[in-house]
Amino acid sequence: MSNDYDVIIIGAGPAGLTAAIYTARSGLRTLVLERGTSGGLVAEAPLIENFPGFPEGISGMELAERFVKQAQGMGAEIQELGEVTGLDLEAEEKHVKTRKGVYTASTLIIASGCRYRVLGIPGEKELRGKGVSYCAVCDGAFFKGRKVAVVGGGNSAAASALYLSNLASKVMLIHRRDQLRAEGALIGDLQKRGIEFLLNKEIKRIEGDAKVQCATVFDNRTGETIELEVDGVFIQIGEVPNSRFAQEAGIKVDNNGYIIVDDRQRTNIPGVYAAGDITPCPVKQVGTAVGQAILSAIEAFGYAKRPYYYRD
Repeated sequence: MSNDYDVIIIGAGPAGLTAAIYTARSGLRTLVLERGTSGGLVAEAPLIENFPGFPEGISGMELAERFVKQAQGMGAEIQELGEVTGLDLEAEEKHVKTRKGVYTASTLIIASGCRYRVLGIPGEKELRGKGVSYCAVCDGAFFKGRKVAVVGGGNSAAASALYLSNLASKVMLIHRRDQLRAEGALIGDLQKRGIEFLLNKEIKRIEGDAKVQCATVFDNRTGETIELEVDGVFIQIGEVPNSRFAQEAGIKVDNNGYIIVDDRQRTNIPGVYAAGDITPCPVKQVGTAVGQAILSAIEAFGYAKRPYYYRD
């Protein structure tokens, strides 16, 4: 089979699969390369209740499966375990290198997303999805009337704690330093909501049988270790964009490593677009990823086929 395509999409999360639906439907020969398995981080969500069209909610896995089925039904080719190892974007034809071969296309959409920054402590991996979460908006509803801890000191941690305060019976904010890094207005809101600050403290272990039951916290000032009874631990210490391969190919990123795009999802390299969590969009949700992906796919079609209405 030829390795030449009209468009190559890197990443098979909501953004990548949505882009594939649109490009394949428009007649572009479409290849989706995914380093792992299709679905992205959304597949880890036990239940999604805020995606339009599913009033009773839908599991992240089922939603991901529907994305995949629709993309393949439109004719897109999806190659899992196809991690991109390099890009050559100097010529009009883009070359995408993987361990399985080299693929070419006239357009490229990068939707490689992010990975959560993890604590790397005992129990974190084992209890992920069983009380350990990295997304308050995604999983907060499962902790109504329960005790939760949020780990982090920045704006995302503060915003998550505020969101959870509308649901949980008690919210504790754990930060390893003596001051939060969040904006003053957010800190004021945290205080008004009665959120408990556990400063100068680090979480060292998360424990539980089938679900989270407690967390071990170390006090950096006194050296004391305490056990917190909690039902959930929300880790909000940042995300790491999967953009290294793009940076190495000359695609511009911001100070945090997110791919810089304009209002048409274009990067600094003609014919290369980016969508979803890999971009600096501050709202990391399935809906925003889908919207960006649709725009990038339409722009990619215009670049590849040059219809009368397309403008450079």
